[in-house]
Amino acid sequence: MHRALGRTQRVTAAMVASLAGVSTATVSLVANGKTQGRVSEDNISRVRQAIAELGYVVDGIGSSLAKGVSSIVILVAPDISNPFFAKVIAGVRESLGSEYQLLLSVTDAGEFPRAEDVRKLLALRPAGLLVDAPNASFLEDLSVAGPLVLLDAPGLEAYAPSVNLDVAHGARELAAHLAASGHKRVAYVDSVTGTATFEVRRAAFLDEANSCGISVADAHIISTTIDVGAAAAAFAAAWPDWQRAGVTAVVCGTDTHAYGVLQEARVAGVRIPEELAVAGFDDLPYSATSNPSLTSVHLPATPLGLKAGEQLRGLMEGRELEQPQLTLESSLVVRGSTG
Repeated sequence: MHRALGRTQRVTAAMVASLAGVSTATVSLVANGKTQGRVSEDNISRVRQAIAELGYVVDGIGSSLAKGVSSIVILVAPDISNPFFAKVIAGVRESLGSEYQLLLSVTDAGEFPRAEDVRKLLALRPAGLLVDAPNASFLEDLSVAGPLVLLDAPGLEAYAPSVNLDVAHGARELAAHLAASGHKRVAYVDSVTGTATFEVRRAAFLDEANSCGISVADAHIISTTIDVGAAAAAFAAAWPDWQRAGVTAVVCGTDTHAYGVLQEARVAGVRIPEELAVAGFDDLPYSATSNPSLTSVHLPATPLGLKAGEQLRGLMEGRELEQPQLTLESSLVVRGSTG
């Protein structure tokens, strides 16, 4: 401990090799987990002991320069405040395994990543790039070379291999469910992010609602950041007018928005679902246990990340993708918030 604290120079592979009594090549094999059939168990043990004693860390940047590419994978995502992304990230990490390190490039709530900011990260020479919920202008500005996979990017399949969610199917199911429950006037709480996935779910719901005889007036559509407090405040301001207009259901672009509506509805003494039905998208874990439990369009977040990671890994390892474009199904989960 004294020697480690007093050390000022960087520990090198040569120093580890000297202490362990092996070659620097053997140190490299052990440090990078490539010992099978190449290094004896005795040498592995001695190298690991030397690494622990000296505090040796592999120089990833140096390796990147030597190979022309690093083991870093960058995930670009808008508004990571949405808990949905935690499950997407879990899926990506599982598919990439220990050979790659995941780096997140995120923005403040309600803002979309800028291509110039992401290009700065390309100096790290990433092995691949994942972009969640992009728009066409972002992809054109980015103009990235190398392995790229898009997540939840409907209509942008021409730009790169992608894994999409069939959010329109769930949106149509939700409209039909509300119509069957007798709702005639419905409000919609959207996200301000402006990404294609939110446009698709809103457009599909409004189209099916219209076909089912449900009215969604322009004055009954509002947008907020994906934040419980922001959604609650927006609903509180809009509810008196909506109530006078006969609105009996509110559909939210995410479950997070819906939690805000439920919260403020309780404060206002609005009975759910007797006076107001509430529904969302994402089917987050809390939606099954909230009071009342939340009706939501289930979007498979973990499989989305898992499949996207698998697609990217195939590209990074030089394999041809059997299905460059994948679509995962959505489904409606009916719970207490809509009766």
